[in-house]
Amino acid sequence: MELPYNLKNAIEVMTADVPVSALIKTSENITKKYRNESGRGKRLIVDDQEALVYSIVRMPATYSSISSVLKYVFEYNAYDIKTVLDVGAGTGAATWAIMEAIDDVEMVTCIEREEAMIKLGKALMEEEEFYNRVSWINSDACNMNLSENYDLIIASYALNELTESDRERVVNNLWNHANKLLVIIEPGTPVGFSHIKIIRNNILKEVGNIIAPCPHSKACPMEEDNWCHFSCRVSRTKLHKLLKGGDVPYEDEKYSYVAFSKESSGLCDSRILRHPIIETGRVTLELCTDSGLESKTVTKKQKELYKAARKSKWGDSFPVK
Repeated sequence: MELPYNLKNAIEVMTADVPVSALIKTSENITKKYRNESGRGKRLIVDDQEALVYSIVRMPATYSSISSVLKYVFEYNAYDIKTVLDVGAGTGAATWAIMEAIDDVEMVTCIEREEAMIKLGKALMEEEEFYNRVSWINSDACNMNLSENYDLIIASYALNELTESDRERVVNNLWNHANKLLVIIEPGTPVGFSHIKIIRNNILKEVGNIIAPCPHSKACPMEEDNWCHFSCRVSRTKLHKLLKGGDVPYEDEKYSYVAFSKESSGLCDSRILRHPIIETGRVTLELCTDSGLESKTVTKKQKELYKAARKSKWGDSFPVK
């Protein structure tokens, strides 16, 4: 998946006059800070060049994962979304994904702690038709003062550094201010999924309705040594490869997520939890179903189901009923 052309072009324009050596050095410094200081409440992106480098190395991945999640959120349910709250907006990846995925959005409110990220996020959007439909608030998730409700609230990669008690308080606040939908996306790691699992349990107690990825609202069947996560392939630009020290033209972004509705919702029959194993005449799928985890082999004799299995990919829903 690639960034929208206008967004990619805006980033390229902003980096055109910055020496690549300076961008590489900044990227290395950011990596060190995330490795050594992440989770300690410290500010990690504090100046304009750090925000610019962040947009090069992380915005494509966050945009791609959010776009993938939104596709599944609206797969079985239609919602009239007019107002959106983007929590931990960064440089605006979720807002770009939302504007691409949802028609007729009237207003997106972006909550972001770092002023450098807000400044860049605004600059990247300033030539877009939707620029005047996006407002920014300089705040963090713990201290935001929400005075109104929103049809869709999305928090992507925004809650993983909070303490468990702060995370629960923030998510409850978001749920209380969601008119229709709440979507949480976390890194696709065991820790990220553990946060998603706790959030899932808490919101279900508040009579929330699962939309995705789960095909049911029962207890999560994942065992302690496993975790529910998905992957999207992200195209890399030449500069992206230079800053991350990579050679291949893509990277795979792993993410975990959960989406809730305040209305009753349609659900998939099952969710594909790993890459399908495609062999001659058969496809093996690892599924989460209403009955629990299941390894299902679909053979060529099953015709239409077999065709569907061959086209399916990790993260997709699958018709098993």
